[in-house]
Amino acid sequence: MKTFTRFLFDKSGATVVEYGLLASLISVAMIVGLGGFSDSLLLVLDKISTAIHGVPS
Repeated sequence: MKTFTRFLFDKSGATVVEYGLLASLISVAMIVGLGGFSDSLLLVLDKISTAIHGVPS
């Protein structure tokens, strides 16, 4: 019974779970943010490519 009571009040595992949730939240935010950024970056690179190919030789 002592072991069960000690396990019930042990908070060290909660910290690991909190760090895991925080890491997953940051990962999702980065994926969403970089998804929007990649569209803008592709647009800029396409404009640069068009400008370079449009230059007469």
